[in-house]
Amino acid sequence: MTAEAMPNGLQLDTPAQFVKGVGPVRAEQFARLGVKTAEDLLHYFPRRFDLRRQVQPIGSLAADQTAATIAGEVLEARYVARGKRPFFECSIDDGTGWVVLKWFHGGYLQKRITRGVTLAVSGKVSVYRECFQLINPAVQILTDIEGVDLGADQLLPVYPAGGGLPSGVIASVIRKVLPALLPLVREWFDRDHLSRRGLMARAEAIEAMHRPDDTEHWGRGRRRMAYDECMLMQLALALVRMRSVSRPAHAMPAGAAIDRRIRARFPFALTAAQDRAVAEIAADLARERPMNRLLQGDVGSGKTVVALYAALTAIAHRKQAALMAPTEILAVQHYRKIASYLAGSRVRLALLVGNQTPRKRRILQAQLAAGDVDLVVGTHALLGEEIAFRQLGLVVVDEQHKFGVDQRSGIRGKGFAPHYLVMTATPIPRTLAMTVYGDLDVSTIDELPPGRGKVETRLVRPGQRKAVLEFVRQKLAAGQQAYFIYPVVNPTEAGELTAAVQAHQELQAGGLAGFTVELIHGQMPAENKQHVMERFAAGKVHALVASVVVEVGIDVANANVMVVEHAERFGLAQPHQLRGRIGRGRDDAHCILMGNPRNPVAEQRLKVLCETTDGFRIAEEDLRLRGPGELFGTRQHGLPELKVADLVEDFDLLRLARRDAFAIIAEDPSLAAPHHQALREAILRSYGGRLGLAFGG
Repeated sequence: MTAEAMPNGLQLDTPAQFVKGVGPVRAEQFARLGVKTAEDLLHYFPRRFDLRRQVQPIGSLAADQTAATIAGEVLEARYVARGKRPFFECSIDDGTGWVVLKWFHGGYLQKRITRGVTLAVSGKVSVYRECFQLINPAVQILTDIEGVDLGADQLLPVYPAGGGLPSGVIASVIRKVLPALLPLVREWFDRDHLSRRGLMARAEAIEAMHRPDDTEHWGRGRRRMAYDECMLMQLALALVRMRSVSRPAHAMPAGAAIDRRIRARFPFALTAAQDRAVAEIAADLARERPMNRLLQGDVGSGKTVVALYAALTAIAHRKQAALMAPTEILAVQHYRKIASYLAGSRVRLALLVGNQTPRKRRILQAQLAAGDVDLVVGTHALLGEEIAFRQLGLVVVDEQHKFGVDQRSGIRGKGFAPHYLVMTATPIPRTLAMTVYGDLDVSTIDELPPGRGKVETRLVRPGQRKAVLEFVRQKLAAGQQAYFIYPVVNPTEAGELTAAVQAHQELQAGGLAGFTVELIHGQMPAENKQHVMERFAAGKVHALVASVVVEVGIDVANANVMVVEHAERFGLAQPHQLRGRIGRGRDDAHCILMGNPRNPVAEQRLKVLCETTDGFRIAEEDLRLRGPGELFGTRQHGLPELKVADLVEDFDLLRLARRDAFAIIAEDPSLAAPHHQALREAILRSYGGRLGLAFGG
């Protein structure tokens, strides 16, 4: 049902150009701010409010009055550019008197404050040559004097300026259009739903966001709008999840006999955390709908073993399994580790990577299509159109944090509906687990296998480099190996960062002379990287100078020293990932962060790294310091940026909205009920194009 138009013909979908006070030129300026319709204006909220006190007559001013607010018309204005302190000044009159206003370095006001303009200003009153004046007062240009109440204290909205539009113009347009638009706002929920959750009506909340009575009123309005944002996101994820499990999948229960045979392949007992993850995955595989699960755990926690358990369960039911890795290095490492576990078994294992010959790829493609391969390990090329499986039962994707909801939806569409498992060594904060991975169930491995050495992390200033190199030499002489990590591969024009290529040469010739030092980075050909990695793993290389390419893919138990240069440039999660490459054996390991942080945020990041190796605490801290948009780039995950909700501060609200959204979709999967029509329209408008959402009927 379309909302009825107001008498003036204005509707929510009216182009902004036809809103009073906008016009063609301003419509283009508003479009640069993402405001294209009247409804967009409603949702363009202030970034803060300034308190303007009740205006007093200029004639009532007193000398040395510490805080005064006055308003009047500009009589004259001038800018004086000469002298050490250029200034802009004007005089205003309100009929009871006049006063001089002066702003030092106020040249920016020349075009905005001219004769005839009405101003409201607040500041301290002083006297100069027997005239009252205010120096550098806070100023508001009153473009719509009839719509302003100067006789009471007011919270003044300050809108994000941009596109050539100052905040005052935006405020004026929105103030004029609000009375016409608010009656058109459709409520999404009934009174009972709102009452039980302590939420304002939607139209009332939008008005409170623009024109609050006080900060408490604004807070209640913000809570409702944040809930609505979280609700739309969670409804979209619930729909994606429903779509992904709507097709049947093969039920593959792991009975006692299968469980016993699989565990016999591992030369160790699983940890309690691994057992818990295995139980959750086995329960999913036993159902006749696709598993959609995220398996998260720190580097070295044993995720690959759990994934192999799932793969062998599928194979026991005569289905195929595919494990995809983001790099060839990691794919080869997975393949070799899995091959060692499966030695002597009848499982037919294969590797598919980009540097194989065309003939070998064609043979492997034919084997996959014929069902002659049980488990294939490779890169995302496994999802190419030329790859076909006879009966794919399970897909495992490792380190898929660069892929989002929409990409995962495409992966599930390959062939017969397989069960699906995502692995990540980047611990996901709870808030992001509900958003970026919100369509997946989550299993967590929160303990490391026993017998691992401890990793000590410390921050060292650049001036102590000589002592660090001596420490590394002692460890190398004792038979251990080391990593040196650099943020860039080649020298930059500014030259402020040491590059991996440059450091390799310097360490070879100087600090680590007498030891074998080699270089690895992402710009090298795959076969060269593989060769260097194999030499390092075999102990033929003492120290490996690397870019962040070693974040995934190199597992050398004898490498127990890591030096991270310019550590303040890396953020939080990445150094933690890098650090996971050491301490893989029984010996204690040392991570040395070489850095000179110059701001409190960088200092705090390095402090956290030195204090803890708990990836989940680090992930939460990273989210707090950087925010979800920067940390996970939600746009690339198919999720629009949140305008009101804060994933850190509003976690409880997000959890409430998630519970409500999934309950709504469980009851009404197509949002076909009359009372869900407003929600249906809103979700299609916000998410339909992004996630390919559509409803039948």
